[in-house]
Amino acid sequence: MYKTYSMELAGRTLRVDIGRVAAQANGAAFMHYGDTVVLSTVAASKEPREGVDFFPLSVDFEEKMYAVGLIPGGFNKREGKASTNAVLTSRVIDRPMRPLFPKDLRNDVALDNTVLSVDPECRPELLAMLGSSIATSISDVPFDGPCAMTQVGMKNGEFIINPGQKDWDEGDLQLTVASTSEKVIMIEAGAKELPEDKMIEAIYKAHDVNQTIIAFIKKIVAECGKEKFTYQSFAVPEDLMNAIHEDIPDDVMETAVFTDDKQQRDRNIDELTDRLKEKYSDNEEWLARIPDAMYQYEKKTVRRMILREHKRPDGRRIDQIRPLAAEVDIIPRVHGSAMFTRGQTQICNITTLAPLSEAQKIEGLDPNITSKRYLHQYNFPSWSVGETKPNRGPGRREIGHGALAEKALIPVLPSAEEFPYAIRTVSETFESNGSTSQASICASTMSLMAAGVPIKKQVAGISCGLVTGDTDDDYVVLTDIQGLEDFFGDMDFKVAGTHDGITAIQMDIKIHGLTRPIVEEAIARTKQAREYIINEVMTPCIAKPRPTVNEYAPKIIQMTIDPDKIGEVVGQRGKNINAIIEECGVKIDIDDSGFVSICGTNQAGMDKAKGYIETIVSDFEEGKIYEGRVVSIKEFGAFIQFAPGKEGLVHISKIARKRIDHVEDVLTLGDHVRCKCLGKDRMGRFSFSIKDAE
Repeated sequence: MYKTYSMELAGRTLRVDIGRVAAQANGAAFMHYGDTVVLSTVAASKEPREGVDFFPLSVDFEEKMYAVGLIPGGFNKREGKASTNAVLTSRVIDRPMRPLFPKDLRNDVALDNTVLSVDPECRPELLAMLGSSIATSISDVPFDGPCAMTQVGMKNGEFIINPGQKDWDEGDLQLTVASTSEKVIMIEAGAKELPEDKMIEAIYKAHDVNQTIIAFIKKIVAECGKEKFTYQSFAVPEDLMNAIHEDIPDDVMETAVFTDDKQQRDRNIDELTDRLKEKYSDNEEWLARIPDAMYQYEKKTVRRMILREHKRPDGRRIDQIRPLAAEVDIIPRVHGSAMFTRGQTQICNITTLAPLSEAQKIEGLDPNITSKRYLHQYNFPSWSVGETKPNRGPGRREIGHGALAEKALIPVLPSAEEFPYAIRTVSETFESNGSTSQASICASTMSLMAAGVPIKKQVAGISCGLVTGDTDDDYVVLTDIQGLEDFFGDMDFKVAGTHDGITAIQMDIKIHGLTRPIVEEAIARTKQAREYIINEVMTPCIAKPRPTVNEYAPKIIQMTIDPDKIGEVVGQRGKNINAIIEECGVKIDIDDSGFVSICGTNQAGMDKAKGYIETIVSDFEEGKIYEGRVVSIKEFGAFIQFAPGKEGLVHISKIARKRIDHVEDVLTLGDHVRCKCLGKDRMGRFSFSIKDAE
């Protein structure tokens, strides 16, 4: 026996089936919105995982190609690793829900969302977000929810609540807001330079919608919710914390923590930890908990000093940015490079340009997106934080940071018509002490300009942190948080944009939500900081895009041909175009409208390819001089190739001014000659003369 619940949401019916499927999961919600169907489940292990000092939560968003009536590509014809969109969706679900689980829970918890059907007017990502909250809220897994999520788009200056896929892709805003019944708990946004006040308005419009959804979820929980199970707490024993406080007084801990050198701070804490381990070496229970206890003590010290004395670990004011530096052209031979340094955070970004044919092809559930022309990728090696870990490729964090920087820069990129290149920027983390994703945005902007990409405006990014007290109005917002303030603080509020508005936001918190004054102050602080970065650091380094692309970058010639002539240029089985490509050393792209891009590094080869194409698509003109190559010799004359697939005959009588008995007396295969078009013969074929072209 199952129950069905429904509500009207943004003009459509949201339906939830409870108890219909997945009965063996701890909780399951069978979600329907239009014709979009998503199954959201939560499962938890019965026992805590041994040897971990964190809450082991995993979140997945599984895209099934049958949901849009397609068979997956590739040899296996089966869904493989998660797509970038799936990873990003999983992160957006994870970030607001994780703080609502008990901090001392060590049981494995898995949230899984399977997309079964997709209606383009009802995005499956939204349904998965809501389904995860409902499934967890009704389950027996400890969870301080529910939370709800709403997406906001914008078209012609008007907000759209939970837009369809087309309006989401093409609109001026892509905003996702998660809320509890009281506060905003997560913000994710991409925008086309949206003013700060307009962004705040959109955030709280979504927050208001979330309250209606939360009321709906609470009704379901009241009727179907299970009693939460009792779990083994892994909180640090109070008697251990008291003993450590006696052995390491507050002033000693403050001296150890408050330094602007991350490595020195780590050494100080390690020394204190070793001292405790030696003292409590006979107490196995305490010995195992000392690292956790020191983490809690260090966290408490940092938070107390920031909140009560406005003293930061590196001595900065609460609104002060770390020392900044910017350079361009630090890597030779690449198409563009820049390095941006903020304190002990350092990013080197490299830009690569390629023809549009190199754009990334996308296979996913969104029918509007089949390729990506701009790629931003982010790498975070373990040595950048002084650790040793094997490189297993980009994880979800790296993918998320790359996508955030990509989202921030897309609004200022030139169109394909203005700049017919595929563009890849890669941010390499050379050193990290907080906010590398925002440093990536600054470095990428300068790298693109150094490569000659005519971006419309400079984009900078900065992150604000937060330390809260016992009441809603007891808090401190910190500009430009370093790693320690991120680890021990309550918020990481990243905002990127130009002088004129916001292009991206990503907000993570560790508490149960933010009040509106905190959100407004964080957005105001980031605006002030990014304008400072643009004016005082980035502009003096490189003020505008270079007028031409780098000497090592491929050059592109564009032309338009009659679409009916495309077949002649391509030739049978690609014979003609492949011959041009091989001979001229270029890449050629032709779309269905007849738009042609010729890409290469050698200008002479590109010009030659253009000439060939012009010859192929044009009729011969009587009296005009053409250049070609002898490709065939017969008794009656020679055939001249003016372009691949485009030939003409020179009769033996038109080869030389004097009489010749054999063509071979004057011409050999491969000779390059100039010919004059004599017009059409009696058979309607064009004939040519070498002697009249002299």
